[in-house]
Amino acid sequence: MTVHFVGAGPGAADLLTVRAAEQLRTAAVVLYAGTYLDDEVLAHCRDGAELVDTQGLDLDAIIGRLVDAHRRGLDAVRMCSGDPSVYSALTEQTRRLDAAGVPWDITPGVPAYAAAAAALGTELTVPGEVQTVVLTRTRARSTPMPETESLQRVAGLRASLVLHLAITRVRELAAELAAEYGADCPAVVVAHASRPGQVVLRGTLATIAGMVEAEGLRRTAVIMVGRAMDRGAAVACGLDSHLYDPRRARG
Repeated sequence: MTVHFVGAGPGAADLLTVRAAEQLRTAAVVLYAGTYLDDEVLAHCRDGAELVDTQGLDLDAIIGRLVDAHRRGLDAVRMCSGDPSVYSALTEQTRRLDAAGVPWDITPGVPAYAAAAAALGTELTVPGEVQTVVLTRTRARSTPMPETESLQRVAGLRASLVLHLAITRVRELAAELAAEYGADCPAVVVAHASRPGQVVLRGTLATIAGMVEAEGLRRTAVIMVGRAMDRGAAVACGLDSHLYDPRRARG
């Protein structure tokens, strides 16, 4: 049978895609991270489904449960936070499933940065301000970053920058980014985007670290930096995209 990697979105049960909800409704085995997903998401699962909380399992144990489901002739869902295309350990898992001869597919989900932008009420690509979005992270006690993707290099683009898995280092990162963006550059942090406990902090690279520390945020948050984060300034820019230029040929 098949292993379905399903994007759980930012955490809100009603932001699952229709396909994701259907995968949960029909799967006999569902693996999920209990530190991230709540009962409302799991309510989409069918009665009697085997629910496996992976927060205490290592990678080999997780793959073992998926291979076991396949050998028992059962479809399994492996829930991924956000969208499986970003920081989901998809490559490591599918490599092992391929070696075991287990088929798999992917159902995308709403990524965390999209939910955060929605909470801010802003577009990350604003005409006249910025047309590039960079999704990245930094190294602490995690997978090494390629030298060509250092924070200094990507900050040099002055794009809309989204930092994942970095909230515990916000002070040093804000200082590093200020060298490229300027200390007055808008910076925001969105934690638990789309969920009841959502927190939105708006500041600048000079102030955001103190705001995060005062709030006590330690996890499930993204840091977003760039001129587009100041919606007021973006609106004041007043430029329309070429798509709506009256001089543009139609049809």
